[in-house]
This record gives sequence, structure tokens and C-alpha cells, in this order.
Amino acid sequence: MSRERVLVIDDSEGIRSYVASFLELHGFEVDTADDGRRALALLDAGLAPDAIVLDVMMRGLGGLETLRRIREREAEVPVIMLSVIGKAGTIVEAMQLGADDYLNKPFEEEELTLTLRAALERRGLVRERDRLRLESGPGAGALWEGPDLSRIRATLEQIADTDVTVLIHGESGVGKEIVARAVHATSTRKDAPFVKVNCAALPGTLLESELFGYEKGAFTGANQRKTGKFEAADRGTMFLDEIGEMSPALQAKLLHVLQDGSFARVGGNEELNVDVRVVTATNRDLERMVAAGQFREDLYFRLNVVSLEIPPLRDRRDEVPALIEHFLERFSARYRKPLRTLSPRLLRMLDRYPFPGNIRELENMVKRIVVLESEDSILNDLLAGGEQGAARSVRAFQNLLEEVEETAGDLPLREVGRRASLEAEREAIERVLFQTGWNRKQAARLLKVSYKTLLQKIRECGIEPG
Repeated sequence: MSRERVLVIDDSEGIRSYVASFLELHGFEVDTADDGRRALALLDAGLAPDAIVLDVMMRGLGGLETLRRIREREAEVPVIMLSVIGKAGTIVEAMQLGADDYLNKPFEEEELTLTLRAALERRGLVRERDRLRLESGPGAGALWEGPDLSRIRATLEQIADTDVTVLIHGESGVGKEIVARAVHATSTRKDAPFVKVNCAALPGTLLESELFGYEKGAFTGANQRKTGKFEAADRGTMFLDEIGEMSPALQAKLLHVLQDGSFARVGGNEELNVDVRVVTATNRDLERMVAAGQFREDLYFRLNVVSLEIPPLRDRRDEVPALIEHFLERFSARYRKPLRTLSPRLLRMLDRYPFPGNIRELENMVKRIVVLESEDSILNDLLAGGEQGAARSVRAFQNLLEEVEETAGDLPLREVGRRASLEAEREAIERVLFQTGWNRKQAARLLKVSYKTLLQKIRECGIEPG
């Protein structure tokens, strides 16, 4: 069985090293971060600790703000707060933000291990309860009810007893990780680890260390040997998300692992052998990248043995009601909020909404409604990007027509057409920018123009973030 993994976040090198060494002696795998931003980057890259030990008083991003952002990413992972100061107000705020327990420095070593073990045991019980409830309750299977994912499920059943690589295509937020986890869950490796790494979240050198580990002294700060994700995934499944962002050098090393099942840690010469099934996902056109020399052709063919395409949510609208029900039930249970239904008005607006962020966007909308116990913020956002934007556009066209009338036709027809076209472009661009949260690269893809063209149009139309 793999050891439980703890992430220690503390800006004091002495305390960080002491806690890490102590926990390793007690059988834990330990990762460390010297500040909140580094810790959040590790989580975004796919680090999945079983528990987190977090200092309250840190330079830069403080412990409480780090906790708040951790809870946005990981609602269930136990977080134990450490602080020299035992102020009641700080303790209360930490607990309100989702801390599981709180220890004052200096603490007894046994106190830390007992607190960690208790938090991990509670987490296990909660996860098992939620699993049983969601498997049998309303909304169970909602993510697989539509015809598109039903076909994907059938493919997974066909390859269940094989170790073929799987490449999952789809826009951001369509559910690629859900499908990747289903590949693992339906396979003969289901009782072994499922390890996820986001290739876009870390630069090449850090990603290499994360994937393959490193030897002591491999680089500045490498004070001890660290095992990589491939070692952690031995006999299980490795999920490489955003594989199109991997550097050419790492692509070559990944190809070697796929061919020979072996690799060396960074700074080491020893060849390590692993038995890992690789599942990858991307929202990019890898075939086009291969043709442009941006992605290795031999690696592409190795990864693309079974290809699964997940359509965007806007093409699967019949699934939205079941997904809403599923998320409402899930988040109501998680945050201990009353189970509610969405108003007919909001349901009508969601039925017309294009969901540029796909299932992840819908999930976050429902989470917001459950946590705040109100639809108002979602309704206001949808109105700001829809009805209010349309009203502003109507006013702009009306002003243009009034100018034509006032000038008695002196305004050239070509100028009328140019300004009308510009206003139409402005409305289209504003709507897509609103829908993507001002992610201009994603907006350019949705509008089917180059990133450079979109930036030029934003300047021409005088569009600014709202």
C-alpha cells in the first residue's frame, strides 16, 4: 500500500525541514512548500496530498488566505493549521474557512501525529459515506447519462482488461479528468494508484522533477531524494493532463518510459522500472502540432492508441438538468446546506447560455449558489453578459440611426456600415470575453480568429474589462 502524503507549508526553513523529517520518520510521504503561492502551484499541477499542515503567519500570501484558496481547489483534504499565536479570533476564522484542526507552536510531536491521524480517519469516513450516497441517490450517474458519454463508456468497457494508452480530446472543462478516472476505475488497475499531473501548471524543469523525482544534490534546494509521480503510480494509472504543453525534451523522456518502462531520476544514473498505464488529455489539436513540428510524431502515435472525443456542453444540452441536480445534491451535502432547486428564470437563462467553460463552469455556478444560498450573483452575471449587453447594443444602434437622421443623409453610407459592423463586432467580442472570464486566448478560439486579431479588435472597439 502507498504511504499517506502530507504537504507541509511553512516559510521557516528550519520548521519546515523539522516537520517534514519528523513526519517521514512516522511513515508519511512529505512534500514541502515555502510559501502559499508555491503550494497552490503544486496543487494546480496535480499534487494530491492526503493532508496539509499549514502555518498561519507567513510572508506574502498568509496562511488564512492560502487556506481559503486551498478550499476553492480541494474541498475535502484535511488541513491542520500551525501558529505561534493562539488567538481565539484566528482559530475561529481558520475553522470557518475550513481548517480541520489547529495546533500552537511549539507542539508535542505526538500531538501532531495524533491530530493528523484523526483528520485522515475522519476524511476516509466522509469520503466513503459520500461515495455510497452518491452511488445510490438522485443524480447518480448524471455525468454518463447523455448519448455521447454513453458511447465513451461502452468503449471503456471494451478496453477494460487492456493496458492500451488513451488520448482524451475536448475543450477545457468538458470532463476529461472524469473520463480519465473512469478509464482507471474500469481497468484491472483500479485498486492501484491513480496519479494526475497537469503539464501546463509547471515549467519544464519543475515538471520533470515532479514526474521523475530527483536525487539529493541534483540542483539547488534538492536536500534529499524525492520520488516522482511515475514511481507513485507504479502498477496504477498516470493521467497527464494538457499533454500538448509538454516541452520537446520531456516528450522524449516520456516516449522512453512508454517504450521501455524505465527512467532515471533528475541528477541520477540508476534506471528505475515501473509498470504504469498512461492516459493523456488535451484541448489542443495534436495532429496540427505534429505537422508544425511542435509535438513528436512517434510520441503522438504511442499516446493515440485509443482516442476519445468529448463534445462541449453546449452540444449536450440535454445533460444539463441532470448535471444541475447532481451538483446541487453533492455541494449541499459537502457544505451542509439545505438542498434547493433552481428558479425557472435561472433555468431558462442557463438553457440559452453557451457554457464556454463547459461542465466545470456549470459546477462552479451551482457551488456558488449552494454556498451563498442565493442565485442573485449568477443571475446578475448572466444579465450583465446577456440582456444588459443586448440593451446597450440596441441603444448604440439607435443613436447611430438618430445621427443619420439629424445629418439629413450627410453621413456617408460607407461610414454607417462601418460603425454598424464595429458595434456588432463589439457586442460579439464582449459576450465571449464575459463568458470566458476575459481569457483572451480561449475567446479567440471561440471567435475563430487569431489571438493577435482579437487584441487588435479589442483596441479598435475600446473594450475594457468590466
